Amino acid sequence: MPREIVPGTDFDYFLVAFDAEGRERREDGRLLTEQVLKEVERRRATDVVLLSHGWNGDVPAVRHQYARWLTTMLGCEADQAAMRDLVPDYRPLVIGLHWPSRAWGDEGLDGSGSFTAASRGDDEPPAAPVTVGDVVERYLDRLAESEVARAALRTIVTAALEDISPPTLPPEVREAYQVLDAEVGLAAEGEGADPAADRVPFDAEQAYQAARSEEEDFEFGRAALGGVLAPLRMLTFWQMKRRARDFGRTGAHDLLRALQKLDFDGRRLRLHLMGHSFGCIVTSAAVTGPPGGQPVRPVDSLVLVQGALSLWSYCSSIPHRPDRRGYFSRLVADELVAGPVVVTTSERDRAVGSFYPIGAGLRRQIDFGTELPEYGGLGSFGMRGPGPRIEDLPMADAADDYRFRSGTVYNLESSHVIREGGGASGAHSDINRPEVAHAVWQAMACTAR
Repeated sequence: MPREIVPGTDFDYFLVAFDAEGRERREDGRLLTEQVLKEVERRRATDVVLLSHGWNGDVPAVRHQYARWLTTMLGCEADQAAMRDLVPDYRPLVIGLHWPSRAWGDEGLDGSGSFTAASRGDDEPPAAPVTVGDVVERYLDRLAESEVARAALRTIVTAALEDISPPTLPPEVREAYQVLDAEVGLAAEGEGADPAADRVPFDAEQAYQAARSEEEDFEFGRAALGGVLAPLRMLTFWQMKRRARDFGRTGAHDLLRALQKLDFDGRRLRLHLMGHSFGCIVTSAAVTGPPGGQPVRPVDSLVLVQGALSLWSYCSSIPHRPDRRGYFSRLVADELVAGPVVVTTSERDRAVGSFYPIGAGLRRQIDFGTELPEYGGLGSFGMRGPGPRIEDLPMADAADDYRFRSGTVYNLESSHVIREGGGASGAHSDINRPEVAHAVWQAMACTAR
């Protein structure tokens, strides 16, 4: 499992898996990161790229997703040639990070019994559970392992089977949701808090009515749940945001620090990170590290594709909360990215555009033609607020030169590229495009010039 080959090529990458607590999972009794670090040294790599998937990724889906993405990257032959011209003896090495982020998924590392899931791809869900017990036990694993949570879940799921879409939630369901929210232990501290707490206090009825107000049932992550279970999906949404934060500042950060320390006779290793969806939380937390931590040195580029986190996450002062800065403001203030930070946005990404504010506890408030909202996603509005040096650009063709500059954040409006997809997710996962890959290549090339 450690070394993966991109289908149809001889290009390899390393898939490193972690558990829900951010601890690396052993492969045949060994830690793969130790082998990868040795391989970086053996190959005398010039550039290492760390990739992080987002929501709804089990091992088979992540393999499929990374293979598709790297196929798109390798298809940019002119960009590869440009890197070889810029970097003497250019030798890249790619590490795909895996953290369990699926509401229910196949986490078997050996792939046994998973080949049908692997061929399914990251855009199709596994078969949905059909019994109350199945749903309860699988949500317990993702939310809170306690008898109190089990009883609350059973009340909610049983009510959903009786009537999936009542005018209002039954009183016992509202009470069960409040019990479950307390058991999960997620804070509600508003914008500027960490990614697991930048929400208003959980209100199950409000969440349910907000979901009902949409013209079609939510399918964020295509979990195939709706109606009475919509608030349950929102709790899972925030739990997975917390998991992304925790993994980013533990396992992913530790691996990044180890790479930052490598030195080949005075030649430093160039480091690039790319995240998609909640993977933008992972990569940002990997760069900034835990509270009070200090990275070894800046990374060379950071690309945040359709980020499912707050648009205010990186600013020095949130406009409507001037006493509070964004959770990842250190990334900009401490210049932890030596090169450019590239952010993609798309009006066609309904997972971020519609679900993000409702997941925060608000009714849908997307209007791309007015002032910026209090709660909005990075993948909808880009990086905003004071602090970052920001340039807004349209996503260019795959042959154009962006002329990216170090120390600058580029919000690339990409609705004409990241545009296809149905349901409430919309174009959230429509990222395997040469134009997107070209922007990543251009960001990587910036500090090599």
